[in-house]
Amino acid sequence: MDSKATTRLSKFLSQHLRHQPQAIGLTLQEGGWVNVADLLAACAAHGHPLTRDELEDLVEDNDKQRFAFDEAGQRIRAQQGHSVEVDLQLTPATPPAVLYHGTVPAALPAIWASGLQKMSRHHVHLSPDEATARRVGQRRGRPTLLAVDAAALHAAGGVFYRSGNGVWLVDSVPPQYLRELPS
Repeated sequence: MDSKATTRLSKFLSQHLRHQPQAIGLTLQEGGWVNVADLLAACAAHGHPLTRDELEDLVEDNDKQRFAFDEAGQRIRAQQGHSVEVDLQLTPATPPAVLYHGTVPAALPAIWASGLQKMSRHHVHLSPDEATARRVGQRRGRPTLLAVDAAALHAAGGVFYRSGNGVWLVDSVPPQYLRELPS
């Protein structure tokens, strides 16, 4: 599969495993899982035919590891980023002392006023390192990096989760736990 086809399919899967499963006839099971056979049939029925091998390659080669198979390889899910109601069954975890968030300068006034908010998603997404946060932030332009005092937020009662691809999740980050990093 060429890179354009891979990107197109990755976006299609993200849309339907995170936001609109019902639009292609899928129902997320407990934990956000979907049977692989059902997903492949839905993809084919909606103009995105995909073989099992191609799906495995897409999951394995995705730079952000957005998707995961269950241990038996019979179900698949998006690792995080859902806007539909789903319990990913993640266990609370102690975060590293500092996490990072990539954003754009235009978002800073709202962030300094009310912190990082989950908006339409289930959690705020935080990166374990500056490089990852920079890549996330530059999707919408020149990135601005924020350091999150995760240790202090956790000590104050913030509940953190770590998804299967290493993204840290939290309900919100109040502004007092944030500082802007130099560009």
